[in-house]
Formats: sequence, C-alpha cells, structure tokens
Amino acid sequence: MEEKNRNTAEKNDNAPEETAINLNSDENIAGVNRLDDEMTEENESEDMRIELQEQKDKFVRLFAEFDNFKRRNARERVELIQTAGKEVIISMLEVLDDCDRAEKQIPKEWADSPATSGVQLVFNKLRTALQQKGLKEMKSIGERFDPDLHEAITEIPVTDPAMKGKVVDVVEKGYFLNDKIIRFAKVVVGK
Repeated sequence: MEEKNRNTAEKNDNAPEETAINLNSDENIAGVNRLDDEMTEENESEDMRIELQEQKDKFVRLFAEFDNFKRRNARERVELIQTAGKEVIISMLEVLDDCDRAEKQIPKEWADSPATSGVQLVFNKLRTALQQKGLKEMKSIGERFDPDLHEAITEIPVTDPAMKGKVVDVVEKGYFLNDKIIRFAKVVVGK
C-alpha cells in the first residue's frame, strides 16, 4: 500500500508540472510571454518602418542634391566654353577701336581705291570673326543713360529736351560677349 501511495504521490507531484507546461504551450491561452513577444515584434516593426522612412528621405535628398550638382556643373561648363577666349577678345577690342578710327580717317576720294577696299575687307573679317565668337557691339547713341551699361565721361547741355538724360555721343564703344558685358561704353550724356 505504501507503494500505491507513493505512486499516487508521484503522479500528483507530476500532475501540476504537466498542466503548467500545457498551459504555456497552448496557443489559445494568452500568457505573459506571448504578449511580450507580440509587443516586441510590433515595436521592432514600427522601428523598422521609421528607419525605412528615414533612409528614403536621405535617398531623395541625396538624389536631388546630385541632380542640382549635375545642372550646376553643366551650366558652368557652358559658361566656361562661351567665355574661354574672353581675355583674347578683350585684348582685340583695342584693335577693333583702331580699325574704326582708321575707317573714319580714310579720305572720301580714296573710297574707291583698291587699297581702301583691301583695308575694309580686313576690318570686316576681324569684325565677323569676333562676332562669330559671341561679341556684340552695344548700341548706345540715343538710348537712355543706364549706369549698368554705360560709364558717363561728361554731361553736356542739349537743345532738344527729348535728349536730356540720353546718350549724345560715344567716346569708347561697349561690348557684350555672349550677352555678358565685357566692356562698358564710355559716353557723353545730355543734360
């Protein structure tokens, strides 16, 4: 009988352990461990969503920054190509001024001579070559004085009231190179 009591006691001792094991492993019974696991998974999932959004933002910003860099680089390259010969063209402006002065000094009786025609041909070739490189002469006479384009040498009184504040004479022509001013026009303004 003792043996029977011992076997029953052993069964009773083992019974609560088996029930406890079965309770924790049952999927339908909510346990503390399962709730903790679900909360941890939700937190990890939310953290991953936040991190993914941050990475997307960084990617979009980096892509936009790179796109801006490419545009800026292309624009600077075009400007560099357009103004590559700027120094040479600026130095040629003095020669162009001398050509204009020389043309004004040719006497009218020499206008039909072959020498005058040859000189005119050379002057026109120089002007054409510079224009092909983007040089444009600034039109100033009769225009309103603009300090962004003109440099006033002096003011003179004018009889025509419409010429007040306008350019009356040009001492030195102004020039644009690809729509950028490379030399301001030195002008006389009416007052």
